[in-house]
Amino acid sequence: MTRPALRLILLGFFLISASSAPVKKTQDVNIYSFYINSTVTSRYATTIITSRVANRLNESQEIFFEVKIPKNAFISKFRMTIDGKSYDGVVKEKADAQQQYSQAVSQGQSAGLIKSVGRTLEEFKTSVNVAALSKVTFELTYEELLTRRLGKYELLINAQPMQTVADFKIDVHIHEKPGISFLEVTGGLSTNDLANAIKTTRADSDAWVTFYPTREQQTKCKDCDKNGLKGDLLISYDVERQNPNGEMKVSNGYFVHNFAPLDLQSIPKNVVFIIDRSGSMHGKKIKQTRLALLKILSDLSEDDHFGLITFDSQVDLWKRELLKATKANLDDAKSFVKKITDRGSTDINAAVLEGVNMFKRQPQAGSASILILLTDGDPTSGETNTERIMSNVRKAIGSKFPLYCLGFGYDVNFDFLTKMSLENNGVARRIYEDSDADLQLQGFYDEVAVPLLTDIQLNYIGVSNLTQNNFALYFNGSEIVVSGQITDNNVESISTEVIAISKGSKVTYQNTVTTKDVIDVPSEHEDFVERLWAYLTVKQLLDKHVLLEGPEKEAVKNEALKLSLKYQFVTSLTSMVVTKPQEGDVEVADKPKEGKESHRPPVSRYPSFTPRTGYASRPRVRGSRPSVRGSRLRVPDFYGRSGYYAFDTPNRAPTHVTRTLVAPTQSAVLAVRNNRFLLPADGQTKPLCFDVPIPHKLKLLQDSALGFSMNGKSRGSKTGFQQIIIHYKTNHHLTINTSSINYNDGQNNVQYLWGQEPSQHEQEGIILILRDNEMDVTIGSIRVVIVLHKKRKDVFLWPAVWQQPKNVTLSGILGKDKISYEEIQGSTLKIMDNDVKASWDEMTDYRFPSAPVVRCWLVPFQAVMNGEISDFTVTQM
Repeated sequence: MTRPALRLILLGFFLISASSAPVKKTQDVNIYSFYINSTVTSRYATTIITSRVANRLNESQEIFFEVKIPKNAFISKFRMTIDGKSYDGVVKEKADAQQQYSQAVSQGQSAGLIKSVGRTLEEFKTSVNVAALSKVTFELTYEELLTRRLGKYELLINAQPMQTVADFKIDVHIHEKPGISFLEVTGGLSTNDLANAIKTTRADSDAWVTFYPTREQQTKCKDCDKNGLKGDLLISYDVERQNPNGEMKVSNGYFVHNFAPLDLQSIPKNVVFIIDRSGSMHGKKIKQTRLALLKILSDLSEDDHFGLITFDSQVDLWKRELLKATKANLDDAKSFVKKITDRGSTDINAAVLEGVNMFKRQPQAGSASILILLTDGDPTSGETNTERIMSNVRKAIGSKFPLYCLGFGYDVNFDFLTKMSLENNGVARRIYEDSDADLQLQGFYDEVAVPLLTDIQLNYIGVSNLTQNNFALYFNGSEIVVSGQITDNNVESISTEVIAISKGSKVTYQNTVTTKDVIDVPSEHEDFVERLWAYLTVKQLLDKHVLLEGPEKEAVKNEALKLSLKYQFVTSLTSMVVTKPQEGDVEVADKPKEGKESHRPPVSRYPSFTPRTGYASRPRVRGSRPSVRGSRLRVPDFYGRSGYYAFDTPNRAPTHVTRTLVAPTQSAVLAVRNNRFLLPADGQTKPLCFDVPIPHKLKLLQDSALGFSMNGKSRGSKTGFQQIIIHYKTNHHLTINTSSINYNDGQNNVQYLWGQEPSQHEQEGIILILRDNEMDVTIGSIRVVIVLHKKRKDVFLWPAVWQQPKNVTLSGILGKDKISYEEIQGSTLKIMDNDVKASWDEMTDYRFPSAPVVRCWLVPFQAVMNGEISDFTVTQM
């Protein structure tokens, strides 16, 4: 009898493959912990996916790990931990990896671990044999530079576990030194009851987004079912832009310059649309193209000039010359567009050259010219040799304006379009055959609809190895990013100069920044500027490699390969070799090309999985292996939990509450210290904070209807809590101190020690999860985490509320989820109809394991808690 094989799809989707019924499969495997931790620092995102899986069978079985990541990202690390031993993927040159790949193929082993899936994602997959009743940990790291489009950056996270997970967390921390102007979380995972599991917190330069769904919530999103999550989180944001010279960051001998000036007048544009109407555009394609063009024409500015060209085996012009976008001309153009029908073959060469000639016949001084080609196939008429077509177009354009190529569908020769665009200062974009293809076309046009600068040159003194520093156009809502190395580490400042043309006149931006500024980022990400430089350099070298020939091409390839290997990036020049623990099996991961599967043929030991079910009919099964000892969990650095933050500060003298409340002042410092709590505010990016003198036994959180209470005992005159006790109903008691955790249900007693391997306990609606330095407690719709902090020899606890029931009033210090206030003038706030004097302060937030620094309006306790401290103390824990 064949045994089950398990196929886990993590982040992208989890599918469990077995020969038995679905109910049986959930008993065979337990994804007991799944984290996604993403840290974004100055638009550079490092994302770590950690999944821990237990084999519940009494025999070994193969477990598949599949994860979806953004196409623009580079995988930089992969690790499997089993039997207490870690197996790391190693990035090698493709030629070096080829021998191991060929050997794997000859032995019938799987290969080609990465493939494209959908519009924006790639899928990485591997597998490992897991012993009976044992565990495996998968950890994947990928990196990407977020691109600003239409005024925002987007971080996409896809999660489809297809199994409910007790310990499921997505943590995103965004640090942007200029400040975050807006933050929005959308996507399928933000719908229905799952929206309650998303929390956002903002404080000056930082924002945290957390997604901690309970098991019940994991079945309640728009596309979820009883098997668990299925959907995306899309985190969109932008930064403050008060400095027109841009934002410069320097770290460890590298710099990055983000340039996106505001308050510029738009430059009139000349745009020619070159539309493929060949027979392959029949049906929905041509209909959607007409819809998109009609909307785009309506969005043209009166100062713009435009032209329309349609082509199959012959080229037809709406008008021979560019016309101004007047209402009459636009109405005439729309009538022309409505009559576009499909027919004939495809003469791309003649059509593009005719578009160039339109600009040459009627040059418009002080304007920006743009060619946009839309086609769905190869050239099949006229000149069909793609090399000669590219040469003809390159000579005709002469670097005078950009050519953007939009490839409709998967039959198009996208490599050809990509190269032709890059040769002419443009980009190629695939338009996917879907119901929203017209919106995709319109969305691309929106990105180039408002040119603000032309002929942009960015100059720097005292630097080398610059990424691209000259650009033909800068569009509204976009951003120019330049990075490089500092040649002299002793230099104290870097001078920047940006020269460009704005609506016919020359403009110059100059700035000098000190290299001694300290960037406030976690220590493990302190090299982010260097890695950002490497990422951007490799991307641009790979683009150059497409264009060059001969010795130059080889030199660029070698440089891109050198950097890919140094920073362990999986690129088109490198492969990740994964050596598995059993029998020395080898798998090789390659970066796929846009719109294509891995170029290597699919080789697998297993029968094919159908996309719809993911079930294998005859999985290969191996012998049992020894059981696996539990491994330590890696705790992400930032959590972004909602509700309260906790701080320690010197005590201030208490104030009497009148109509005008006054915050404590720095001059009123006593020997006694405070625990400080921070409270997010509705509609405000600046949170409030207040002090509670210590020592005290505090009522932290209470829900009388649920029978839940959490109390904390302070530590004399020191920061934090020495003990936190949670009571639930009459018989459940959880006691947490700095050395151990004890849970008693009235009959049985369970004890944990801080530092032991991760553990999980579920009983009567209570979920306890012990991680490194964290005790995660879920009781009903309340979820709290107790964080253990170790500062040298000082050890203390901090409570953090992750989730509270909606429309329920909780009591206690942590009972308020948010509060509203209004800034009146200066440092006066209006809170609950009281004028409150506040002071702007900076504190360390110990609710996070990484203890980030945030700023807050410090106000009196009574101003936000509507009571005296004595109302929030208890005599018995």
